[in-house]
Amino acid sequence: MSFEIIFVEPAGGTYQSLETAAKKAYENRLKKKEKKTSRQEGLFKQVHKTIGFLAENPKHPSLNTHEYDSIKNPYDDSKKVFEAYAQNRTPGAYRVFWCYGPGKNEITIIAITPHP
Repeated sequence: MSFEIIFVEPAGGTYQSLETAAKKAYENRLKKKEKKTSRQEGLFKQVHKTIGFLAENPKHPSLNTHEYDSIKNPYDDSKKVFEAYAQNRTPGAYRVFWCYGPGKNEITIIAITPHP
C-alpha cells in the first residue's frame, strides 16, 4: 500500500531548506571538482529516503518507527504521532515526526528535526 505524503509547517519549510542547501552544496562541489559529497547533500538524501520509505511502508524496519507522545496530532488529539529515524548513531541525528491522515492512505509530516 502506498501513502500520499502531506507536509505541514514547519516540516515543509524544513524539507525545502534542506533541499536548497543540498543543491547549493552540490553545485559548489562540482565547481571545485570534489568527489566527496557534503554533509548537506548526505542529510537531504537521508531525509528524502526516509520520507520515501514512509510513503511505501511506514513500518519499514530501518525507520525504527515508534509512537511519540510530546507532539500532538494536528488533526485529532486522540490519534497517535510517530517518530521515524532519518539518521542513527550520529550526534544530532535527524528525525521525522508524522501521523496518519487527514484522509485515507495519507501521511502527514509534522516536523523534520535533529534529535536533542
